[in-house]
Amino acid sequence: MAQTIKKSAKDLVQAAMAAVLSISVEEALALVDSPDHVFVDLRDGTEQAKTGVIPGAVASSRGMMEFHIDPASPAHKPAFNQDKTYVFYCASGGRSAMAAQVAIDMGLSPVVNLSGGIGAWTKANGPLE
Repeated sequence: MAQTIKKSAKDLVQAAMAAVLSISVEEALALVDSPDHVFVDLRDGTEQAKTGVIPGAVASSRGMMEFHIDPASPAHKPAFNQDKTYVFYCASGGRSAMAAQVAIDMGLSPVVNLSGGIGAWTKANGPLE
C-alpha cells in the first residue's frame, strides 16, 4: 500500500519560514565582515563547489548540521559555539529555514534565515569565494 504523506515538503518549508526570522539580501550584505555574525552554508559540497560560498561561511550540510552544532558530537564544529548571530542559507531559503528551526530547537540562538538564499545573494552581486 502507498504511503499517505500528512505534510508536504512545501508545508514544512512554509511552517519553518513562518517560525524563523528572515533577513533580506541587503541586510545580509552589510553583515559579511561583521565580527558578530557567522554565515552558515547548508548546501551540500557539490552545490558549494559549483557556485562558491559567502566569504567566511561555515560549511555544514543539511544532513550533518545537528552533529556540527552539538558539542558532545565527534563531528562538532567549534564555529557553532560562539556568542554570535548565525545567518543560515541554502540555494533558495527553504532548507536553511528548516535547518534554522531545528538549530533554534537545539538551543542555538540567535539564528536567522537568509531570504532567497544564495540565489538572491548572487543576483545582488554578493561576494563569493
